[in-house]
Amino acid sequence: MQKAQKVGLGAFVLLMGASLLAMRPHPAVNSGQDPRITPAHLKLAAVSPAAREDVDYRLLDARLKQLMAKPTMVGLAVGVVENGRITFLQGYGETLAGSGDPVTPDTVFRWASVSKGVAATMVAKLAEMGKIDLNAPVVNYAPDLKLPAGNEYKASVGDLLSHRLGLYRNAYDNKLEEGQDPSLLRASLNQLNPVCAPGTCWDYQNVAYDASSEMVSRITGIPYEQAVKRYLFNPIGMASGSVSMSGLQSNKSWAKPHSVGRRPLPIVDTYYKVPGAGGINSNIKDMALWMEAQMGEMPDVIDGKVLDTIHAPYVVTPTERGRLRKFLERLGTAWYGYGWRSYDYAGHHIIGHRGGINGYRSLILFDPQKKSGVVALWNSNTSQPGGLEFEVMDMIYHLPFRDWLELSKGPEQSIAAADAEPENGSGDKP
Repeated sequence: MQKAQKVGLGAFVLLMGASLLAMRPHPAVNSGQDPRITPAHLKLAAVSPAAREDVDYRLLDARLKQLMAKPTMVGLAVGVVENGRITFLQGYGETLAGSGDPVTPDTVFRWASVSKGVAATMVAKLAEMGKIDLNAPVVNYAPDLKLPAGNEYKASVGDLLSHRLGLYRNAYDNKLEEGQDPSLLRASLNQLNPVCAPGTCWDYQNVAYDASSEMVSRITGIPYEQAVKRYLFNPIGMASGSVSMSGLQSNKSWAKPHSVGRRPLPIVDTYYKVPGAGGINSNIKDMALWMEAQMGEMPDVIDGKVLDTIHAPYVVTPTERGRLRKFLERLGTAWYGYGWRSYDYAGHHIIGHRGGINGYRSLILFDPQKKSGVVALWNSNTSQPGGLEFEVMDMIYHLPFRDWLELSKGPEQSIAAADAEPENGSGDKP
């Protein structure tokens, strides 16, 4: 009798538990992810000189040292992957101007808008697990996002990840930078006039895009940073990867932000408040690992279906060609996918993204077929290192040399060009 009572009570508890779980709109997801780093991943994390094939590393190193002599540069970290293996990791300059503290491959920087690819990968991974329908209305998973004319019921999750929500460019970034709560800002986007119907035009976003982190947290049942670490960073082996200001500053070596003329800047948490849009930090080693995973080298973490989904060219972005006009000799059509840009470059299809937050810049660019590419992080408000990605791709493709880094410019020209750049905000700054 006593045993029967225990069984009955147990059944009641189980039924009540099941009922309570059913009442939750999006129950927590079992990660199904082994947090231990596999031997294969450890091998991918090691620098492999044997994989060097196309890039002239002596020339690359000499060019980067010449770049660091420019008056706008403070610190820089660069990684190269060839044939799916890391072949180059190097730090240059200082973490803080005049400090003598060197940038190394272990120095942590901010990724800025390169973070968008992390959010898109996370959402697409949950979709592959059957937890999200990328074609469903975004309101199903991020109810705090309100769009003009009730468009949150028309815009899909895919429209969110590809910046096709019908909002004007960088909507409410100014209010975010004034210190306003991003969740409240997302809830008030319905006060704006629509630019177009969702899915029919492209305008880059930060405040709205961060609805991606909201949906990840709701579906996994854990904070966004924990979800990113559990599903992506830990199994990839990205020990330095984090999504907060404390995650940046707790490192033994981290790069401080600088303005034009190597002036230190105060670090602010504005874009950490929209982590899906601009909140990731890591060192260059882990960014190179991230690129390997995006090349398909870690299918146990990010499988081919997820990569095909996020890298697909969903919308043509003519304004990107205008922004990169100095490369038009070889740069063809530019597209946006889910958190990733893609380009036709000298007849090759390449994938990447750039980022900029006041005092920091970043880039990632790779050829998914050749499994070769470059990542870079630097801590000053200059776009000059952006030419690095195309100099490396030119080496990979054995194209004639072009001074994309514009190292022939004198100091006055470098400072004038940097002065002309906006210093605040995130977005996809060059």
